[in-house]
Amino acid sequence: MRMNSWLALAIGAAFAAVAMPASTAENSQQNKMKACQAQAGDKKLEGKDRQAFVNDCLKAKPEKQESKMAMCNRKTAGMKGDERAKAQSECMKGT
Repeated sequence: MRMNSWLALAIGAAFAAVAMPASTAENSQQNKMKACQAQAGDKKLEGKDRQAFVNDCLKAKPEKQESKMAMCNRKTAGMKGDERAKAQSECMKGT
């Protein structure tokens, strides 16, 4: 009898672990919906215009954030040799 309750507990824990990412995805989608609705409200959109705006907003991909390496390369463009190496090192360290 103890084995069955242990098995049920293990299966329940495994199910909860698998189900968590879906709820996180739902929360993310809900947050995105709230943000899009708020933007539509700020623009005072109604009816079909509001619906079209929210649909486009939900489909939009977030902008990719520039990597630290790319930012440091951009900042040190035009420098050469030891000067560039030192500047890139300091940039990557965040100083």
